[in-house]
Amino acid sequence: MKLKIILFLILCAMLSNGFAQKMESDYTQKIDDKVRATQISDMKFGMFICWSFSTFSGKEWTPTKGKDATFFKATGCNTDQWCKVAKKAGMGYILFLTKHHDGFCLWDTQTTDKKVTNSPLGIDVLAKLRKSCDKYGIKLAIYFSEGDWTFPGAEFSKSGGSNPEIKKAQLKELLTNYGPIEYIWFDHAQGDGGLSHEETDKWVEQFQPNCLPGYNHGTPSGRIRLGEMGSPSALDDISGAGYNKHAGNYKGYIAAEFTYPILPEHKGGANWFYSLPEHDNLCISAEKIFNDYLGAVKFKNIFSLDIGPDYKGELRAIDIKTLTEVGKMIRKNKVEKLAFPDKILKH
Repeated sequence: MKLKIILFLILCAMLSNGFAQKMESDYTQKIDDKVRATQISDMKFGMFICWSFSTFSGKEWTPTKGKDATFFKATGCNTDQWCKVAKKAGMGYILFLTKHHDGFCLWDTQTTDKKVTNSPLGIDVLAKLRKSCDKYGIKLAIYFSEGDWTFPGAEFSKSGGSNPEIKKAQLKELLTNYGPIEYIWFDHAQGDGGLSHEETDKWVEQFQPNCLPGYNHGTPSGRIRLGEMGSPSALDDISGAGYNKHAGNYKGYIAAEFTYPILPEHKGGANWFYSLPEHDNLCISAEKIFNDYLGAVKFKNIFSLDIGPDYKGELRAIDIKTLTEVGKMIRKNKVEKLAFPDKILKH
């Protein structure tokens, strides 16, 4: 009798796993919002990869005028390393910058010549990252700048101009050629590119209905609350939303994210991208990262920690060391919770 029960339970587990895999592979079929919200919050912690023209300019924003794809001078692209380090750190996803305000695309787009496949590196970085993510069991989300200084009417640092058809074409490529995308981190710093947030939501969801659009500011919209320079907070508590705090009355969110750079305050160079070599030993503490991870778990947020790969397309040694320490803290915390479920852990 016991053997029959065990076999029945094994069969149920196999069927459940097969159903889950089918749902994950068939990402064009919409999932109930409550289920999707849980799937997103279960990712907990991720690596935000910022790698583009600004890696090589030493500045946060890089004027695009007069620059072609060869300005991106990367000599390598170690996406396996990014994923292995993310895995060791206890991360469930990578949030990858596909295009910053300068209009340089990190995938093999058909919409512009200003793309990574025309650079000396000559490879589709997003495609390579997709393979690495699948190899190491890491989910993939993308960052996309709405405004673009290559668009008509654009003016560096003031406006990203307007080209709604190109914005739509680029998003269609990203959502149809690279597998399931968990969410899109839309950067509104240079405007909406001529396509409103409501229109952008509809455009995204027709290709991937379970991909959550989100905006760091501008007209509140989408299904994920972004928190640029934010902190852990409940979904109905806008205090953790960083630059997006004005979106307090919007009710469309089903999940919440916050993000900040691994680099502490410093003079010169960039913050979100790889900074100058003189800053190679600067890094926020593993303790701070771990405490914010605990906050994310408490409030069912996801925490995207920004890391900037260097000129060789690799993570800095200090980042690897820090993230390895964070991973050890996360695993220790899980063991302690299992051993002492009623104990209030203090770190």
